[in-house]
Amino acid sequence: MKKYVVAGWLLFSAFVFSQKFEGLALTPPMGWNSWNHFGCDVNEALIRETADAMVSTGMKDAGYRYVNIDDCWHGKRDSLGFIHPDPDRFPSGMKALADYVHSLGLGLGIYSDAGWKTCGGRPGSRGHEYQDAMIYAKWGIDYLKYDWCYTDGLKAEGAYLTMRDALYAAGRPVVFSLCEWGNDNPWEWGKNIGHLWRTTGDIAVLFDGEVNHGTWSSWGVLQIIDMRQGIRIHAGPDHWNDPDMMEIGNGMTLSEDRAHFSMWCMLAAPLIAGNDIRHMGRETRDILTNKEAIAVNQDSLGIQGFSVMLLDSVELWAKPLMDGDLAVCFLNRAKTEKALQFDWSKNPIMDEFAEKEFHFDKAVYRIRDLWKKKSAGSTKSVLKRKIPSHDVVMLRLSR
Repeated sequence: MKKYVVAGWLLFSAFVFSQKFEGLALTPPMGWNSWNHFGCDVNEALIRETADAMVSTGMKDAGYRYVNIDDCWHGKRDSLGFIHPDPDRFPSGMKALADYVHSLGLGLGIYSDAGWKTCGGRPGSRGHEYQDAMIYAKWGIDYLKYDWCYTDGLKAEGAYLTMRDALYAAGRPVVFSLCEWGNDNPWEWGKNIGHLWRTTGDIAVLFDGEVNHGTWSSWGVLQIIDMRQGIRIHAGPDHWNDPDMMEIGNGMTLSEDRAHFSMWCMLAAPLIAGNDIRHMGRETRDILTNKEAIAVNQDSLGIQGFSVMLLDSVELWAKPLMDGDLAVCFLNRAKTEKALQFDWSKNPIMDEFAEKEFHFDKAVYRIRDLWKKKSAGSTKSVLKRKIPSHDVVMLRLSR
């Protein structure tokens, strides 16, 4: 009877006080998610070891906070409809696991689905939103990724609004990640519902191309970058466009991993690692923990970068930063090395949306190379570089 009373109060209070938890993602969320590398093969030991690795590898010090369990953690619902974790995979229960993750100064994330089932066939939250939100709060969950499989007949905005209200009624602040794949333009309505929303279908371990699965496709890094044009105006503090979790360390080349990370930083994308951080090599770790690149992503101005121009397969991206700084990224989209000669004085950069203009013929900017981690002169000189295939030159310009 007590559970029914509590659930009834949650339903009543949601109608009266409904909103999202504000201020949880003033900069893009940073963390790790199990899906890209482990798929359904998740268990308690993996999550504990990953949380430990988040600390020991320096990822926590670099700003990563959330350890997120994706699909397949679910067990069955009890006679009252409350979800329980798989007892074989999570024998200690989610509360004990959350307590351990919290003891390391990190947050625990979890996964569910707006439909009857999750994408992996486990119980979804449809019809159980308030029960699930209440149990997540009891466990101490800090982040919810909410997927869109088996949602026949549902309208996305309404379905995500229901879970938003349930989370708020449960009373524990939770970062709410809308994983609707961009089908119903969540950037147009997601700001007051969630803290981030997926803009595309799933990413693949592929820099350039498509993986066709029959009824759906997963996409390369370049395809995801190109897929949604003009939606940067919808992103900002506490509401971010999410081009999916990162594939760094999962099989692309070093250059491609570096370019992938650089572009997610330029896009003000959530930085959610998707590799096995327990066993990653030094080069992967150095990419994921590059604090100068991360500072571009986490800049408090909250402006998403944009494509300025294309120079013989080298695409110039820019991202205005606080204090009048500017991040610049030259992305080599080609499969061959490209020589770059860029005359700053002849190429002003204007961002109409952010109301920022950078006229290099009128002002000189110091240049910092964010991957070489050293000064690279100033905008008084023509920038000359050779950029390997699928690699970048990422710079920070300061007065």
